[in-house]
This record gives sequence, structure tokens and C-alpha cells, in this order.
Amino acid sequence: QVSRTDPDSRSMTKAGGGTEVGYNVQAAVDGEHHLIVAHEVTNEPTDRAQLSSMAEQAKTAVRGEEKELATESEDEDQGHEAFTVVADAGYYKGEEIVACQDRGITPLVPKADTSGKRTKGQFTREAFRYDAEHNVYRCPAGQSLPYSFSTKEQGKLLHVYMTNRCQGCDLKAKCTTGKERRIRRWEHEHRLEAAAAALKKQPDAMRLRKQIVEHPFGTIKHWMGATHFVMKRLENVQAEMSLYVLGYNLKRAIAVLGMPKLMAALEAA
Repeated sequence: QVSRTDPDSRSMTKAGGGTEVGYNVQAAVDGEHHLIVAHEVTNEPTDRAQLSSMAEQAKTAVRGEEKELATESEDEDQGHEAFTVVADAGYYKGEEIVACQDRGITPLVPKADTSGKRTKGQFTREAFRYDAEHNVYRCPAGQSLPYSFSTKEQGKLLHVYMTNRCQGCDLKAKCTTGKERRIRRWEHEHRLEAAAAALKKQPDAMRLRKQIVEHPFGTIKHWMGATHFVMKRLENVQAEMSLYVLGYNLKRAIAVLGMPKLMAALEAA
């Protein structure tokens, strides 16, 4: 991509559809006071590779630097609450989910259905249940898809499960147009399933996410006006956004603490 106005800017997909040339602003907001604890400006067109980086920055800002990355259970053993990050479906990527877990962070991120099978009236992957005890998948017709072989795709180790009983199945038209239905299972799939189960236990997480993170974004965009960023080049836009975040956090701290307490805290720092 080449922008003759700003060489660092890129074409971004807008939430309501369409595209716009600009930058991708990331922000992590604490759920209690709605303060922006970490932010970053990138020219990456999607959010899929941003989750673990922003989550780690947020954890460091809230908890401070840690000599060793602890698992969630280790955090609890040391008297710390588990650190949870909530993000929308645009952030879902298996590698990012696992990277968060490796850093002692619990990611609550819904997985978007991008296969297109649902719109065709066919069974999605979620219709097949994994039986860990027997290492097979169970299809909607009740048949088993046993492990067949393993392969590597884009550096990921995948285990393939399949069956040759599809030809005579009454549900074949709703399942696959091929000779057999195959299910690929990533070696870390069980960790993604654990993350999905954690999200399912908190059905209000996505509603609360909107209330938390959209609040600062809406406020700052209101301050910016219709033109939003006035600077050009990534480094300058990063500085501009940092000033907006500083101003927002100061006004928010005044609203939460009041000026006397805030001044006292600043003088004691």
C-alpha cells in the first residue's frame, strides 16, 4: 500500500463496513475506573496479532514488572487475583490466546465463525465434539472420526481426524461435498477449548467490554472532532495519541479522586 498523503498510514477496515486510510489505535482499559492503562498506535490493518502484546503491557502497568512469568494458578498461590483480559472477536487468533495463557493472563475472546458453512446450511466445526478419552471426534450423525495423521501447516502441528462412512450417511449433504469430512485439531486446541469454556461462564463479558473500552474511545473521539488525527507519520501520530491519553487519564483521575486527593498523591509520588 502507498499513501501519497502519509506514507505510514494504511487502509483500515471500518467497524460499520468500508475502509478508511489511517491508523489502528489499541487501548487497554481497567474495568474499575475506566483508566487507559496501556495504548499503542500501529499501522496493522487488523487486531488479530495485537492481543498478547496489549495484554502483557496492561498487566505490567497494573502489576508492575515480574521477574518470571507465572501461570494463573501460580498467581493465585501467591495471593494475586487472576489477570483477565476481555476483547472482541476481531482479536481472536489461536496463537495469541495461547501466548496470553503462557503469561498468566486469562483471555476472554469470542471466536467468529468464518468458515461460511453455516450460511450454506452445513454443519460447522462446532457441531463435532471431541472425545479426549478415545481421541476421536463425534459427528452429528453419531459416527466417530478417529485420528488419521498429523501434518504441519504454517508452522502449526495439526492432527487430522476423518472417517470413510460419509457416503451412505443421510446427513452428508449438510456436512460435506467431499468423500469424507475431515477435522483438523491443533496441538494446543485443548487450551483454546479451556478459553472458550471460561468465556461461556461469563455471559456478560462482551456487554461489559463495550461499557469499559468504548467509553474512553468515545470521549477521545469527541475531543478530536470529525478529523481525528491531525499529525502525519507513525511516530508523530503515536505522540499525538499519547497526549490524548494523558489528558483523558488526568480528567478521569480528577473525576474519580477529586483534585485535592490527586494533588496529594502526585506530591507524595
